[in-house]
Amino acid sequence: MNPDPQLAAGIAALDLALPAGAEEKLLAYLVLLDKWNRVYNLTAVRDVERMVSHHLLDSLAVLPYLQGETLLDVGSGGGLPGIPLAIARPALQVTLIDSIAKKTAFLLQAKAELGLANVSVVTGRVEDHKPEAPFDLITSRAFADLREFVTLTRHLLKPGGRWLAMKGLYPHEEVALLPPGVKVSADHALVVPGLEAHRHLIVLEPAA
Repeated sequence: MNPDPQLAAGIAALDLALPAGAEEKLLAYLVLLDKWNRVYNLTAVRDVERMVSHHLLDSLAVLPYLQGETLLDVGSGGGLPGIPLAIARPALQVTLIDSIAKKTAFLLQAKAELGLANVSVVTGRVEDHKPEAPFDLITSRAFADLREFVTLTRHLLKPGGRWLAMKGLYPHEEVALLPPGVKVSADHALVVPGLEAHRHLIVLEPAA
């Protein structure tokens, strides 16, 4: 399937309202990701059609659960889910962090070519990151288990903020091993068009 109608159909199936020009930017991002992936190995998904479902629509499925003005995407890699979310929500300030320089080189190129003024890119380890202000939301798609994710990023979460962990099957064992003072406040089962796999968005917050 051509990625243009596939993306449009997926956005419609997710019942999302995107700003003008967002679909074109998402497709331009897909072209960049495919091009750089041949050299930099940013994702194991090589087929562009699968990239639409596995990367773009999988990231966009999180949109209804974004509340806040700032988001940190930890272990962003090829920019997922951060870049699709930044394209879909231009008012959201998105910071992409990864410790691997070749990946952040791609992220900087994508930011420039797509004109994403709401995106910042950081090269470094998240536990060492000291931004000017903490974040409303911290998300991750393939960074670490839940315990490590919240432990390494706790200093970066704003009071009242939340972690959004993107997972496959519901991670019962990881939830059981969460550190004291962190709780699961919501679990959203995501239905991603074209993706025949279990997807969950685990929402975590500091326990009272």
